[in-house]
Amino acid sequence: MSSALSNRWFVLVVTGVALVLSLTTWYSATAIVPELTVLMSLSLSQATWFTNGVQVGFVVCALSLSLLSLLDIYKSSTIMAISAFIAGIANAILILEPGIVLSLFSRFITGMALAGIYPTVIKFIATWFKKGRGFAMGIMLSSLTLGSALPHLVRAVGVQFDWKLVIFMSSFACLTAAVLFAFVLQDGPYKFSKTKADLNQLGRIIKDRPLMLVNIGYFGHMWELYAMWGWFFVYAIAAKSTGLGLENAALLTFLVIAAGAAGCVLGGWLADRIGRCYATACLMVISGTCALTIGLCFNGPPWFFITIALIWGLTAVADSAQFSAAVTELSDKSMVGSALALQMGVGFAITIFVIWLLPVVAEHQGSWRWSFLILAPGPFLGALSMLLLRSEARSYLLADGRR
Repeated sequence: MSSALSNRWFVLVVTGVALVLSLTTWYSATAIVPELTVLMSLSLSQATWFTNGVQVGFVVCALSLSLLSLLDIYKSSTIMAISAFIAGIANAILILEPGIVLSLFSRFITGMALAGIYPTVIKFIATWFKKGRGFAMGIMLSSLTLGSALPHLVRAVGVQFDWKLVIFMSSFACLTAAVLFAFVLQDGPYKFSKTKADLNQLGRIIKDRPLMLVNIGYFGHMWELYAMWGWFFVYAIAAKSTGLGLENAALLTFLVIAAGAAGCVLGGWLADRIGRCYATACLMVISGTCALTIGLCFNGPPWFFITIALIWGLTAVADSAQFSAAVTELSDKSMVGSALALQMGVGFAITIFVIWLLPVVAEHQGSWRWSFLILAPGPFLGALSMLLLRSEARSYLLADGRR
């Protein structure tokens, strides 16, 4: 056991690197939407589906994995390796310029494959960390955040920018991750029980009040997060076009999303000390306030706009890992994978609607300025749900009693 524990920091680093590499495929197309719009003569609603296609694929696969209990049956490293390989190949199809239908289908398949990586990684790392699990999962979400941000960095620093470079680099990174998952990583000493496919398991999860309070907190968090990530680049460009003195919208978008990497580590550290419920509620109140106020500085001054944007990026994802950690602590040990897949499947289903809704609101208003207001109710509702969870008897299972 001591030998295994001594390896956990190595496993954490390698898993984090593999997650960064594989998650670059999530927003690879979002980062090149302006080029794809010109190339394929896309409308705004069609362009939306280059982000939403991934979300739909993720939801379909995550809910299927939960229903069939597959994450609680098969070896985590095998699932992650196969999924990363598929995601890398599906993402690379865009380089061939196959037309809008096949391009969107490739985004859908990419999303399905990523559903085999994200919840599985969360369950996997929990087998290596019992004490300090919040911090470890914060590192995992930090990796996810950084991976999601990297395509924007490639765009921001590119010289004579070629959109195919983003796709090539993200696909190569994802295939590298598949190798790490397959040949370097193995489950840790705190393994969860295996199970058999059980269609009744989904009902047991839904009827579990503490577990569903965690899920409601996560759903409120997801109402805000991916719509902000997915549309902030367009929002910043719109602000710049109306007079905001912003030099590089792509670089700011990278910094806003990447700030969440530090936020996730901070959120994990905070949750392990003051409790999961207090930490998540506090972070959601701050991020919800940013959604309410960023429109005030749409026309400047730039320092105010950038400050709110960075605080928002720091806090909007900082709580995400703690919802997953709470599921691993509150769930029956034979259905942790299924509970995680259900939480993420429904959460990402919510993002599909909000990602679609945001540009509709902007078009209706004739400006992006106040469009982010619709994101604010999510984190405030999520904060309330997590505070209600704190009054539940089983909340003492969270973070070694620090609820």
